[in-house]
Amino acid sequence: MFVRAPAVVTYPSEVPRYFVTGATGFIGSELAKQLISRGHHVVALVRSAETATFLRALGAELHLGDVTDLESLWTPMTDVQGVFHVAGWHKFGVRGPDGERINVDGTRNVLQAMQETGVTKGVYTSTVAVFGDTRQTLADESYFSPGPFLSEYQRTKWKAHYEVALPRAEAGCPLVIAMPGVVYGPGDRSEVRATLVRLLAGRLPALATGSHFCWSYVEDTARGLIQCMESGRSGESYLLTGPVHPFEDVMDEAARLAGRRPVLIRLRPGVTRAASAVVAGLEAVGLRGPFASEGLRMLAGTTWIGSNEKARRELGFNPRSLEDGLRPTIEHELRLMGRT
Repeated sequence: MFVRAPAVVTYPSEVPRYFVTGATGFIGSELAKQLISRGHHVVALVRSAETATFLRALGAELHLGDVTDLESLWTPMTDVQGVFHVAGWHKFGVRGPDGERINVDGTRNVLQAMQETGVTKGVYTSTVAVFGDTRQTLADESYFSPGPFLSEYQRTKWKAHYEVALPRAEAGCPLVIAMPGVVYGPGDRSEVRATLVRLLAGRLPALATGSHFCWSYVEDTARGLIQCMESGRSGESYLLTGPVHPFEDVMDEAARLAGRRPVLIRLRPGVTRAASAVVAGLEAVGLRGPFASEGLRMLAGTTWIGSNEKARRELGFNPRSLEDGLRPTIEHELRLMGRT
């Protein structure tokens, strides 16, 4: 069952057709927009036509389906030149089967359908989080860590990366693996965005210190995925990471750009770990607050960082500075808050 693009939108047969999962999500929607702006035809897998009206307005071809349903992938994936698998489950403080079902089984289904329908190239969106805490090491694509896992998201993405995507690529599946860092920008729905909104609203009581991440603006990340499709070598992984910054420095820069006072109370990693343990105990009895224990663990002095040197050299990937990405992000959030 599917919903097609408006009849007024037509595509010549030579226009490349790309199948996109997760096209209604944060990264996927930006990817779809960029592909269409380049004159490509986007075939989007969506779970609900009502949530994808903007894609239809752009001219995308919509097909109802789900990455957890293998049969729903075959028809829309037929006669496409490439597959972008962006769909994923990304939540903190939530347990249950969805992480395994979407991140692991969903990835397995997409890659199986890709091979069965004869698609000549695919790009899978993994994450630098599969490295876990790199302990101040600026990792490259060869880095590997078996754990420990700080969150269910990290565990299931690790499993999808190392037990599904890499083995398929090594067995000959024409797959490129893209590994962004922390992706931010207008339209974000993550815990990073929630923290930024609290900061802008003057409701962030304290900042955890000691954690370093690679900050990838969403437009750059989507552009990097397209570069992976156009120039990436099948069987290779590419770190689409932006500049490295401590978490507290990012929030301080956001406060400066927004004309807000910086957060005065700073929590050292040991304090943040202790707070995470307390929150985990509360979550165990069904009590949830504004911060998830998994999110606090991630901010307790961890470093999820990787070098984009290979992506720069082979793909032409060139992410923007933190200030250049934060400025439009803050302007967007302030407009939503009615404080422009």
